[in-house]
Amino acid sequence: QVQLVESGGGLVQAGGSLRLSCAASGRTFSNYAMGWFRQAPGKEREFVAAIIWSGGNTFLSDSVKGRFTISRDNAKNTVYLQMNSLKTEDTSVYYCAARMTVIGWSPRDPSRYNYWGQGTQVTVSS
Repeated sequence: QVQLVESGGGLVQAGGSLRLSCAASGRTFSNYAMGWFRQAPGKEREFVAAIIWSGGNTFLSDSVKGRFTISRDNAKNTVYLQMNSLKTEDTSVYYCAARMTVIGWSPRDPSRYNYWGQGTQVTVSS
């Protein structure tokens, strides 16, 4: 069974940085696609970033381009979300997600992911 464990959330001032980690276990992830989503209270889950594990191709939402970066460490089975120049509107619970194959995958569609982490809170103060 795949397990995803997020960490690295917290409270930061606007303009600051945080790095989220998603440690994956339970499978070989070489064919996987990984994503980060966020969900604020009363809002729908929103796509943030995604990466194809094998080739490293990345996808970013327009709202975070130029500020956030997604990467992975194959040796550690970990995906990272580096968040710079944080804004108050980035405040949300951030979730890591995984899909077993890129076939039929749509990076921005949360329904196309098989596994989810428990989420980590990111709060950006003004």
